[in-house]
Amino acid sequence: MNAVSIHAFDSSANVFSGSLSLDDVRQRAPAVFAPSAHVRTSPKYTFIPTLRVLSGLMGAGFVPVAARQARTRRASPMYARHVVRLRRRFETVQLRDAVPEIVFLNSHDGTSAYQLRMGVFRVVCLNGLIVSQGAFPAYRVSHRGDVVDEVVSGALEVSERFGSLAAQVERMERRPMPRDEQIRFAERALAVRYPEAAQSGMQPSQLLTCRRVQDAGDDLWSVFNRVQENLLVGGLSRWAASGRLTRTRRITSIREDVRLNGRLWDLATEVLAA
Repeated sequence: MNAVSIHAFDSSANVFSGSLSLDDVRQRAPAVFAPSAHVRTSPKYTFIPTLRVLSGLMGAGFVPVAARQARTRRASPMYARHVVRLRRRFETVQLRDAVPEIVFLNSHDGTSAYQLRMGVFRVVCLNGLIVSQGAFPAYRVSHRGDVVDEVVSGALEVSERFGSLAAQVERMERRPMPRDEQIRFAERALAVRYPEAAQSGMQPSQLLTCRRVQDAGDDLWSVFNRVQENLLVGGLSRWAASGRLTRTRRITSIREDVRLNGRLWDLATEVLAA
């Protein structure tokens, strides 16, 4: 398996600075412009470059605001897994500190279908959340035939649920969490990243650390966002298995980023349902 690292989202691609041009996307995720698929793909695989699908999404009123891709050591970067985040050109759904997004994933090596998921961008911390499949359906479109219209249709269906997403976020904002419940939430979140408790080398309460005054608060939305950022961005002190004091690393894998975000969203919705 190829070792993978990721080009991070450009923090300037936020709600204030507007969309990315196609040249911007090319710089951040050249695999979007791949001219062909990897030779190992099957004869049934239909190659349609992400650019063509992205152009279809843009024609339907979506604008790219962030893009990144995996950087492999051995394989060509043109086939790498990549992700583009998009927003509706005219958004009618209002959230206090966030913007709903479409998260569009693909690769040209046969390891990933076209995927569409719902995301939330927090303006306060330039932090991109990804909603779980359990809370809101994700769309997967196989590389079979001309699928541009199918992907665009899926994106439109996802965006039609932005209102329901906003309602769920507002419920999180209104849901108070006593300290003991916050600790339990952090314990469960820590177990998502470190299934074995001994692997973490840290206390769950560290995930509740507030990095900025805007994140202070004892409501579920604030707690969820503090935990999500601390878990994915890293930088927290922990004891390694060797006994050496070190710091947690930023999650850079696209696959792991999606997995952790989805599971954390599930934990938050479970709190709402309790």
